Amino acid sequence: MNNLHIIAHPLILSKMTQIRRKETPTKMFKELVNEIASLMCYELTRDLETEEFEIETPVSKTIGYRIKGEDLVLVPILRAGLGMVEGIQNLIPNAKTGHIGIYRDHNTLQPVEYLCKLPPNMENRDIIILDPMLATGGSAVKAIEILKKHHVKSIRLACLVGCPEGVEFVHAHHPEIPIYLAAMDEKLNENGYIVPGLGDAGDRLFGTQ
Repeated sequence: MNNLHIIAHPLILSKMTQIRRKETPTKMFKELVNEIASLMCYELTRDLETEEFEIETPVSKTIGYRIKGEDLVLVPILRAGLGMVEGIQNLIPNAKTGHIGIYRDHNTLQPVEYLCKLPPNMENRDIIILDPMLATGGSAVKAIEILKKHHVKSIRLACLVGCPEGVEFVHAHHPEIPIYLAAMDEKLNENGYIVPGLGDAGDRLFGTQ
């Protein structure tokens, strides 16, 4: 599929195996999600534009680099997306963080926005949407639509686990948006869970049911 990047690094494969285990406790699950997000960050940011500027080392002047344009903005989809933020901010501490809350209407089954809190001046910013699971793709598509209204510079979608149905749904609506996954799983089941997946990421992150 175009614009699909599966980051199958050995460290990611090992840590993904650990978070899939049903007996993995909440504390370890949180830590692993953060670690995987950090490992994914290198690929997520590989093609961000940089610009040169002069700096001075203890020895001499030289050329340094910084991300071109405004600061990077991480946008977790609540609530499970919160689990991926720290892992990326550990590497990019100056990244801003916005929040988008989306729920599924039980009658229409359509995603509904209930919260959108973003940094000011979103124009010309690079955005990374964070959500551990790309299942039906409805929440991701809704989040992309919200961000496009702010005329951002670029959007990337980062998820730990995806499935063909979710990837196809996102690309059917926004084919230009790159999707980064730590794993591509087999399918969705009749209840909308990814198979084999890792269960409900939000519940496992926060110890709820």
